Amino acid sequence: MVTRTTRVPETGGHEPRAVQKALALLEAVAQIGSGARAKDVANFTGIAPATAYRLLNLLVADGYLVRIEDLSGFALGRRTRELAGAAPQTAVVDHRQIVDEIRSHTRFGVYLVSYQHDRIALIDRDPDHELPGESALATHPHASAIGKLLLANRPDGVSLKDLRKFTSRTITDLADLAVELSRIRICGIAIEVDEIKVGRSAIAVPIRDDADGVRGALAVIGRTGRLHTDDAGLIELLTVSAREIGTAR
Repeated sequence: MVTRTTRVPETGGHEPRAVQKALALLEAVAQIGSGARAKDVANFTGIAPATAYRLLNLLVADGYLVRIEDLSGFALGRRTRELAGAAPQTAVVDHRQIVDEIRSHTRFGVYLVSYQHDRIALIDRDPDHELPGESALATHPHASAIGKLLLANRPDGVSLKDLRKFTSRTITDLADLAVELSRIRICGIAIEVDEIKVGRSAIAVPIRDDADGVRGALAVIGRTGRLHTDDAGLIELLTVSAREIGTAR
């Protein structure tokens, strides 16, 4: 949860207040990061929520902000990046291009996940693969590679209220789980084999922000026996792609 509040100072002369507020909103989205929610942006700037939401919609309509699908949040748009002197639009890589490229090289399901505000949100689902165990992803993170990667990088930010045993392979002992999360922090890769559902295996690698914090994950999910969690080539593909997504903000 964003706690900083930056009050917009009063303007002088003939400078319109609305312009100053719009610039403050753009700055807030830039600092909070991709997926910033209207409520967080309003709190960050001290602008009334109704006013903030109206101006955010205007900024979206003019191309200065874009909406992030499935997150109900905002990110900087093309016109803002151009004003900031970012790379030309033709050089901007969309995360969908990267994820689709991975899908063209593997027969497994590929998923892009956000950890915004310590919540698991699927922002790019594989259209060609069913996702077994999806309902338990957000509620029982201890049972999946995606969830364990979040827990490993948010040891104090995510509470574990129900260590449910989905299969005989699910880690439910706190000491064993602590060892597993420590391993993930060291190697930077989370795996699962028959833990959330018998017959499902997965590999998840982190997507990092500019401060090296983990803001999401890139994961492949497939049938146990077909998807090998020690596949060095697949892990390298995921790791390189996750790095590209992290820098293509």
